[in-house]
Amino acid sequence: MQHSSDHFQGIVDQEKGLQRSLSSAQMSMIAIGGAIGTGLFLGSGFAIGFAGPSVLISYAVGAVIALLLMGCLAEMTVAHPTSGSFGAYAGYYVSPWAGFMVRYAYWASIVLAVGTEVTAVALYMQYWFPGSPAWLWIVLFSGALIVVNALSVNIFGFIEYWFSMIKIVAIVGFILLGAYIVYGAPVDGPIGFKNYVAHGGFFPKGYWGTWVAVIVSIFSYLSIEMIAVAAGEAKEPEKAITHAFRAAMFRLVIFYLLTLALMLAILPWSSAGTDKSPFVLVMEAIHVAGAPGIINFVVLIAALSAMNSQLYITTRMMFSLSRAGYASPQFGKVSKRGVPVRALGLSCIGIAIATALSVLYPKASFTLMMSVSMFGAMFTWLMIFVTHFCFRRRWSKEGGRPLAFRMWGFPGLTLLGALLMVAIMVTTYFTDEFKATLLSGIPFVALLSVIYFIWYRKPVKL
Repeated sequence: MQHSSDHFQGIVDQEKGLQRSLSSAQMSMIAIGGAIGTGLFLGSGFAIGFAGPSVLISYAVGAVIALLLMGCLAEMTVAHPTSGSFGAYAGYYVSPWAGFMVRYAYWASIVLAVGTEVTAVALYMQYWFPGSPAWLWIVLFSGALIVVNALSVNIFGFIEYWFSMIKIVAIVGFILLGAYIVYGAPVDGPIGFKNYVAHGGFFPKGYWGTWVAVIVSIFSYLSIEMIAVAAGEAKEPEKAITHAFRAAMFRLVIFYLLTLALMLAILPWSSAGTDKSPFVLVMEAIHVAGAPGIINFVVLIAALSAMNSQLYITTRMMFSLSRAGYASPQFGKVSKRGVPVRALGLSCIGIAIATALSVLYPKASFTLMMSVSMFGAMFTWLMIFVTHFCFRRRWSKEGGRPLAFRMWGFPGLTLLGALLMVAIMVTTYFTDEFKATLLSGIPFVALLSVIYFIWYRKPVKL
């Protein structure tokens, strides 16, 4: 009997043409680059406002879900390294409908996320050039990153590596400075771990506030799944993927939890908000010279890094859709350098939407784009857990070769991850801030389903 891996080779073959040139170090940085962005630099203040000091538990819960997801994804990616990634796995191991839904929901999600990042970039530039037109910065930075992505995956990997390195150096510097400040603070002063309980206790907003903050933590960790898509262009897939998954998860958890722990020790949780990055507030509190400019530069790099990664991922997902017969064959063509340039062009639609809506409806547009973006990404995470459950059962049933990387605790931990994602998605409906996520996401998924069953129920390939 032919095993799943042999059948799946047809999907891998249909996605040939991309260059395998990303190193394991670049793969690790791509994962970190996607996950360390506005979620940490700005979103953490939002989460602290929901939960107070217990936000540490919120981010720990988010880290556990992310860890489970990465375990499931690593197992499937080592078995089948391809740019279609979790979309191709869902299409093969769950159903063609699932593959169609995951690819398009994720593609739309990240396309809109690109739009929000480039809008943020334009705002950050106002610090140095107040009063300058936002469209100018949108056009300049978008143009530069589109060129980076169009040239070759080597150049993309090089640029993303150094973008991520700047962010990591900034966070490590912040952790060292924060630890020094907390360690040297006088016992009777305003700085210290006593801030964890001094302003309403560790759970000032109750357990519900802690749970709602998990939504923000998931938003912060979103994009770590990008590494699985990049696996289709890794030099030595099995070695690069295994190393990159482990390194990325360890660094992310340490960076997020240590950074938040020090923030909460230096400042009362009640001073956090969304108008300023908690990083800026901490620097102001400890009177570091030139802090606002330094932080503004780091946050700008974070947004550009996220946008760079997102353009790369949306391009590869549209390429996969095209090669699977779910989009025009034009988007499946690659340049001489192995880049799907036409898929890249289509994936820039988020930049155009952001530019137009930021001029016409500056406030409403950002909220709507974020809501749809969050739903698509969370739906993808849920489907990764579902796909892994189907993948492992089928792999074991057909008696395939031993898996080079195995997710621990199957099936319990896989099902736990899926259950937690369902709970988080349902919770968004009961919060004012995230209510639009389900209200916009469910009709979006329904529309995708209608399109599938009318036009693509019997796909050309898969």
